[in-house]
Amino acid sequence: MIGLFDTGHGGLTIYQALAKELPQRNFVYFGDHANAPYGMKPAQEILELTKAAIEMLFGINENGGCRLVVLACNTATAVALRTLQQQWLPHSIHSDKRVLGIIVPTVEVATATHEDASETLAVFGTQRTIESGVYEIEIHKRNPKAKVIAQTCRQLAGAIENSASENELEQLVSEAVRECLQKTNGAAPQRALLGCTHFPIVEHLFRKHLPQSTQILSQGAAVADRLIDYLQRHPEFAQHEKKRQDLFLTSGDAQRVSRDAARFLGVSLPFETALKNTILN
Repeated sequence: MIGLFDTGHGGLTIYQALAKELPQRNFVYFGDHANAPYGMKPAQEILELTKAAIEMLFGINENGGCRLVVLACNTATAVALRTLQQQWLPHSIHSDKRVLGIIVPTVEVATATHEDASETLAVFGTQRTIESGVYEIEIHKRNPKAKVIAQTCRQLAGAIENSASENELEQLVSEAVRECLQKTNGAAPQRALLGCTHFPIVEHLFRKHLPQSTQILSQGAAVADRLIDYLQRHPEFAQHEKKRQDLFLTSGDAQRVSRDAARFLGVSLPFETALKNTILN
C-alpha cells in the first residue's frame, strides 16, 4: 500500500494523479482535517503532526501497513520531510520504510523542460512553504540562472478547506497574483508553480488572473511521473497485494469531508474517521 498524507483534502489532487497513473496500486489517504490548515502553524507542531500521521499510516494494518508514504502537502514537505528522513526514520522501528515529499519531484519536472535558463518562475504557496525557501533552493540547484518569485497566498488554503465562496476565493487569488506581478514590475512569469496541493482546486482562478502567457504547471502530474520512476528504481516497494478499493481517512468530520471533497473534485470519495486502531482487512 502507498500512503498519502495531507493536512486536509488538497492532497486529493495528488491522489487523483497517482491513482490514474498507477491503477493497480492500493492507496490509503489520510487528511488531518481536524488540525488544518498547517500553513501558519509553528514548525515544531507541523513536525509532530506529520510524524504522527506517518506512524498511523505505517501501522494501519496487522501486515505492516503502508511501506511507502508520500507527503501530499507542500507545507509538511518543506518543514518536516528532511528532519523525518534524516533524524527520525533511520533510527525508528520503521527504518525499512520510506517517506517521500512532493517539492523535489515538482521542481525536477519544472526545470527539466525549461527553454530559457534565465526564465522567471512564480511559486505560490502557504506562509510556511514560502518562508522555508525550499522552492528557491531546489530550483537554483537545477537552474542557477532562474529568477524565482515566491508569493505567499495568505489564508487561501484555509479558505478552500473551509468551503469559502467562489467570490472569497477569487479575491484571495487575485490579491496574491497582484502582489506577485508587482514584484516583477508587471512582467509575466514564464511559469507558475502552485506550491500547495489545495491550489489546483482553484487553478481556474489563477488562470483567470495570471497573464495568459504564463504556463501553470501541474504538481499532480509531476509527482506521478517521478513516483513511477522511483518505484522502478526501488522494486522492493513493488506491489504484492490484491487490488481493492482505496481507503480515505480523516481526523475530522467524515461526512463533511466527503461532502467537501465531492464539491471541489467532482467525485464521491467516502471518508471514514481515522482511529489509532484502524485495521484494514
